[in-house]
Amino acid sequence: MKYQEIAPSERLKPYVKCFYIFHSESDLEFEDIVFPSGLMEMIFNLGDGTWQTEVDSKFITTPKMELWGQIIRPLHIKSRGRHTMFGVKFFPNTAAYFLKDEIRVFNNHVYDLSDVMDSSVKQLHARLLETVTLDSRVELIEHFLLKRLPINERTSHKIRKIGNILNNMKLSDNENISDIATEQGMTPRYLHKLISHYTGLSPKLFNKINRFQQSLRLITNNDRSLTSIAYDCGYSDQSHFIKDFKSFTGVTPSSYQENKFPLNQTFLQ
Repeated sequence: MKYQEIAPSERLKPYVKCFYIFHSESDLEFEDIVFPSGLMEMIFNLGDGTWQTEVDSKFITTPKMELWGQIIRPLHIKSRGRHTMFGVKFFPNTAAYFLKDEIRVFNNHVYDLSDVMDSSVKQLHARLLETVTLDSRVELIEHFLLKRLPINERTSHKIRKIGNILNNMKLSDNENISDIATEQGMTPRYLHKLISHYTGLSPKLFNKINRFQQSLRLITNNDRSLTSIAYDCGYSDQSHFIKDFKSFTGVTPSSYQENKFPLNQTFLQ
């Protein structure tokens, strides 16, 4: 499997974390689990392979143009055949710029992007299939996204404000929502409503996923003890760490350490 990230242009940097291209030349079928990342994605499948996601204990084939909502629990997937995927990773709040619906309605699901956006997304997919160079594909998707940036300044202001609040939350040791709300001149209830509306996550869940992702990177890239990783990531004790980790992956940290998951290794932020 080969995975490459591409930085967006200056105009899209406030909205897009990165573009990426993913190639898999193996015909082997495999199963894996996708973990919560705190990000939403658009994915255009340009290869012959198929992906399936588990829905109500059944595996459903995903569409060729995918919108991934916020994944907040382990999502089981199956892969068959060779893949070429072109994807867009948004920041936690910025998919809201391009989608009309409240973000949390997409949670834990993979939607057909053509059902969520207008028919031009099908035209984009056709042009991506016809285009062979990475630069040309990036140019096509950037043009598509730039045309869809909202002109409603009031909405844009709210989304930017949520982005600033989330960045401050990531940098701060204080996870008290009442304190954060007071700093922003709003009630805790309104802060909760805004973050949930534009990210699909509650403030508490946003913090938990960030902490989990930090621990996942350390487990993957380091040989330190799990106890040390737990405390470095802000967990009050190891049992709390194990409980949160298992809720997001379905396995304990030690089990993950012993049995790495190929897709999460490849796509890890």
